[in-house]
Amino acid sequence: MTMHVFVKKSSVFSPIRIFIFLSVLFLIYSFSIYLKPLRENENINVKNSKQAAAGKDVWQKHNCHTCHQLYGLGGYLGPDLTNVTAKPGYSEVFLKAVISNGMGQMPPFDLTNQEKEDLLVFLQEMNETGTANPQDYSPQLNGTFTLDNLE
Repeated sequence: MTMHVFVKKSSVFSPIRIFIFLSVLFLIYSFSIYLKPLRENENINVKNSKQAAAGKDVWQKHNCHTCHQLYGLGGYLGPDLTNVTAKPGYSEVFLKAVISNGMGQMPPFDLTNQEKEDLLVFLQEMNETGTANPQDYSPQLNGTFTLDNLE
């Protein structure tokens, strides 16, 4: 009596191997996306970044977002400050005076010179990230916004 033993050859393309291969590719791709900003920003001026972070702390500590906006998000009592440092006539001296003395409905803030400097560096870095004039955007039916005024 002869017995035939069938050995199942494992396929290179078995479902579990395909799943593992695709999962590894997905993880590699995901990490490359999340680490891309870190690779691109290797030449950032670290001093300005630390000062901008301190300025963001001043922004949050004094609740500037309650009245002002960045990219159209925030309060509506004061103007959007995303690009305030690029506006004509809004020099560093003028902005420091507005912070110290108030203007219109804005109350004066008793900030140290370092806090004012940090806040201005934060606003300058916000200006470098792009433009944001909420009046230039139109809401769409799907809940997104489009920029009407392309320059």
